[in-house]
Amino acid sequence: MPKLTSDEAKAFLNEPGILMRIGVVEASGAPLVTPIWFLHDSGEILFTPREKSVWFAALRREPRISLCIDEDALPYRKVLIAGVARLVHDVGNDDVWRHQYHAMATKYVGERGATKYLEDTIDQPRGLYSVSLSEAKVTSWRMPVAGEPGMGIWANRYYTPGTEF
Repeated sequence: MPKLTSDEAKAFLNEPGILMRIGVVEASGAPLVTPIWFLHDSGEILFTPREKSVWFAALRREPRISLCIDEDALPYRKVLIAGVARLVHDVGNDDVWRHQYHAMATKYVGERGATKYLEDTIDQPRGLYSVSLSEAKVTSWRMPVAGEPGMGIWANRYYTPGTEF
């Protein structure tokens, strides 16, 4: 399976509308996966849970996370990140990083929608988390594109012995 080049991954992570799924561990030990908005900025993935969200409480207990950023259409690009989330700004410090939140919202609902969204939710306390890509395990792949061989695209470990390509 072809991996995304650094430039392909960066372009994908900055595309408007692509959601991220964050996996955390609840207090009971059960996994919890939530689709959320994110921002890729200077080699970091930024995201912002509301104070009352279950996954914010889970992150406070256990900062290890798994992130899945993928798409539904060909070429099925995917970036998987396993790492540790760092609380950059806790609840009550929203004014310090509101510009990053505005940039994140703009990625999903455009400039006008982001401004309106922030106005409508400014009273909802939230924190800002970051995952450094250089400190996390990052894997990626996509389906072959025009001109690339279509056979043997999966990692060798998925094939049974004797598989012909």
